[in-house]
Order: sequence, then structure tokens, then C-alpha cells
Amino acid sequence: MSTILVTGGTGTLGRRVTARLRAAGHEVRVLSRRSEQYPVDLRDGTGLDAAMAGAQVVVHCASSPRGGDDAAAGHLIAAARRAGTVTNLVYISIVGVDVVPLGYYRVKHRVERMLMESGLGVTILRTTQFHDLVAAVARTLAKVPAGPVPVPKGVRVQPIAVEEVADRLAGLAVPAAGGRVPDMGGPEVRLLADWVRAYLAADGGRRRRVVEVPLAGRAYRGFVRGGNLAPDHAVGTVRFADFLAEGGGRT
Repeated sequence: MSTILVTGGTGTLGRRVTARLRAAGHEVRVLSRRSEQYPVDLRDGTGLDAAMAGAQVVVHCASSPRGGDDAAAGHLIAAARRAGTVTNLVYISIVGVDVVPLGYYRVKHRVERMLMESGLGVTILRTTQFHDLVAAVARTLAKVPAGPVPVPKGVRVQPIAVEEVADRLAGLAVPAAGGRVPDMGGPEVRLLADWVRAYLAADGGRRRRVVEVPLAGRAYRGFVRGGNLAPDHAVGTVRFADFLAEGGGRT
């Protein structure tokens, strides 16, 4: 059994990865600024050396759309080098980070490059959007108080169950690094407008009209072109309808 460090181990994905690794008998160290055992601040690297000591595998799930992922990765890479025991740093990324010019995606892609050029053993998994994120987007769009719900026109999404991604990440958290592994996509590609309609129907049967609205900008065009999709890697089996039927994303 390995000693595995998980960043973002209390988040939507990280806590599921942690549970699977512990169930398999591994010693898992969950990094958090509020942790009693391993108080770590990835923003400046405080506490990383103590947490990293003796670890063989790092699963890097921590991420923030507000920025700073590249700085955090730099601290993590430096600490892994100092520890000298890490043979595999596993990173969860997003399908399309290299082709959709969204600010958050650009930073995720920069982190991928940092890892690949670090000299460490690394494994990078890209996935499509989680069911939870699609539901959150639908919920936000539906907050318009009255009238139709506006949705970006022509944007398709291929949502995947976070549980399936957690299974895959836990399977990749082994001493041998895998490099860039095949992408993971959900089982269905549909317009975001369709997913929003499904969410509204499941959320108390609301029947508000959904209207597609064209937007501007390079990032929007990247989504319309399908840069966020992985139809050739539709390995997920849990459908968005299954997620909604189990109460997922409900307000």
C-alpha cells in the first residue's frame, strides 16, 4: 500500500477519491489549510514539506477558477522534488484546455505543461464537465426572475459523473506514472439548452421557456466548435437523467 497525498481532498471530486483510496487500504493525507494533521496553504506552499515527506503518489485535485492554480502547482512540484520520494503526480484537467481560449482553461493547460516539464513522473487525465457543474450552470441561468431562461446558443456539453472520474483517478494513483492518459467523456453530447430544460423539468417540473442566445468572443466560439467535447472517449455510463433522478443538483 502507498502513502498518497490528495490536494483538494475535501472538494466534490477529492473527497470521493480519498474515500476510494482509503477503502483500498492506502494511507491518505488530505491537504487543507484547516487540517489538524496536514495544514497546507498551496497559495504559498506553507506546510507542504511536512505533508509530502515519505509520500509516493500525489493526486492534485485542488483548483480555483479565481486563479492561482499555476502558482500552487509550482509549490507542489518544488515540494515533490525536495521530498525525493514522489514517483507519480496525478493531475485532473479538463477536455479542451488546449483549444478553448478561456482564462481558467489556459491556466489549467499551463499547469499541464509545468508538470510535463518538471522532470517528475506525472499522470494527466482530462475529463468533460461534471454533472454537478452542468446543474450549477442551469441553476444560475434559471435565476433570471421572470421570462425565458437565456442559454448560450450552439454550445454542446458532454457531462460525466464525478463518481466515475473518482474511480478512474483512484485507479491512476499508483507508483508508476502514466503520462497523458486517454480522456474521459460522458455518455451523451447534447446542447446546453437541452440539459437546462432537463434540469428545470426535474426541479419541481418548472416549464419555463429556454431561449438560445448567441454570444461573442473566442472562448464562446471554441465551445461552439466543440473543443470541450470528447465524443471518441465517451466512456462514462451514468447519464445526466440518472443524476437528476437521484436528486443531483436540486435546489
